[in-house]
Amino acid sequence: MSAFLALLLPEQIGSAATVFLILISFFTSALTAAVGLGGGVALIAVMAAVMPAGALVPVHGVVQLGSNAGRALVQLKHVDWLIALWFAVGAAFGAAIGGAIAVELPSAVLKAGIGLFVLWLVWGRAPRFGKARKRAMSAAGFASTFLSMFFGAAGPIGGAVLSTLGLPRHGFVANQAVTALIMHVFKIVAFGVLGFAFAPWAGLILLMVASGFLGTLAGSRLLGRMDEKTFRTGFRWVMTALALNLLWQAARSWSSS
Repeated sequence: MSAFLALLLPEQIGSAATVFLILISFFTSALTAAVGLGGGVALIAVMAAVMPAGALVPVHGVVQLGSNAGRALVQLKHVDWLIALWFAVGAAFGAAIGGAIAVELPSAVLKAGIGLFVLWLVWGRAPRFGKARKRAMSAAGFASTFLSMFFGAAGPIGGAVLSTLGLPRHGFVANQAVTALIMHVFKIVAFGVLGFAFAPWAGLILLMVASGFLGTLAGSRLLGRMDEKTFRTGFRWVMTALALNLLWQAARSWSSS
C-alpha cells in the first residue's frame, strides 16, 4: 500500500499539498468549462505556491492537456476544425522557437503586454479579420504557445482572438478547449526534448486530470443552463479579471526590482 501511495504522491511536495492540488484541479476545470477559460491561470497561481519552480510549467502543461482534452471531448460536436488547424500551424512554430531560446524573457513585460491586449479586445473595438478571421488563429497559436513556454498560462491570448469570431457559447468553449489542447501538446513535446523528467510527477498528474474531468462535467452542465447574454457577461468579466491580475503581477515585479 505504501509503495502504491509513493507512486501517486511526489516526493517534492507533501500529501496535504497533493490533496489540495487535486481539489483545486476540479474547481478550476469547472470554471473553464462554464465560461471558456480562467481555470488554467488560477491553477498555475495555486501550483506556484506549493511546487518547485522548475517543475511548475511542465507539470501544469500536462494537467491542462488532460483537462482540455476532457472538455474538448464533451463539446466535440461544436469544434470548428479549421480554427484548430490554423491554430496548430502557429503553435508548432511557437513551441519550436520558445524551446530554442535559452534565456528567460522578462516576464513582467510579457504579462503587462498580454493584460493590455486582452483588455483591448474585451472592452475596445474588436478587430475585423474579414475573410482571414480563422487564419488569424495561427498568430494566436504562435503567441500563446511561445509565451506559455516561459510562464505557463497564456490561454487568454487564444481566448481573446476567439472572442472576435462571433462563436456561440458552446462553440467558444469547444474551440478554446481544442486550441488550448494543441498548445499544451506542442509545449509538452518541447519540454520533453529539453529533458524534463515527467515520471516523478505522473501520479499527481493523473489524479489532477481525473479530478479535472469531473470538474469539466460539472461546469459543462452549468454552461448548458446559461443563456448567451449571461455567458458573454461572465466571459467578459473573467477575461477582465485575468488581465488585471497579469497587470498587477507585472507592476509588482517592477516595483520589487
